Amino acid sequence: MPTPDQSTPIKTAPAKKPKSLPLKKLSSKIVFRGRVFEVTRDRVREPNGVTAVREVIRHSGSVVVLAVDDSADEPRVLMETQYRYAAQSYMFELPAGRIDPGEDALTAGKRELLEETGYTARRWKRALVFYPSPGFLEETMTVFLAQSLKPGIAQPESDERIEHRLVPLSEVLRQIMSGRIRDGKTIASILWFVQSQKLR
Repeated sequence: MPTPDQSTPIKTAPAKKPKSLPLKKLSSKIVFRGRVFEVTRDRVREPNGVTAVREVIRHSGSVVVLAVDDSADEPRVLMETQYRYAAQSYMFELPAGRIDPGEDALTAGKRELLEETGYTARRWKRALVFYPSPGFLEETMTVFLAQSLKPGIAQPESDERIEHRLVPLSEVLRQIMSGRIRDGKTIASILWFVQSQKLR
């Protein structure tokens, strides 16, 4: 028999997985429609059984281009600086943009890279797909690794003022770890690339 100061393990039944119900949309109303996205207010019954009102930003999705020049000993990453009104700050980030209606992600990535930087790439590989803010934003971001780069003339839109340059990977990583780079898509993409190099 165990002595009084010894603990006796208590056996418990394994927790049952909650029964999942199909998502049911009870009502939906568009409360805002803009040039880039719209906002809906939906009353739903979620798979966990919760009935709630959810306001969701509906967006066609975005593409991110991790353009890497690996012709030197240390890879260099094509980075941009542009003013982001929502952040009220100049952001140091990777080229990115919205996927237009009827456009696939790879086509959008090639278009955005050319428009914003003038570069083209011979090799493309899908790296990541993620939700930047799934609590209220439908948008997904698809990241492509672009290599074998060729410079050209940028073709920015009328409201874009973008500067770009190739930056050593170690410098980009330092700026992420120091908090100077605060753009989520850039942080996720660079950390993916660093890890992918370790696993080669």
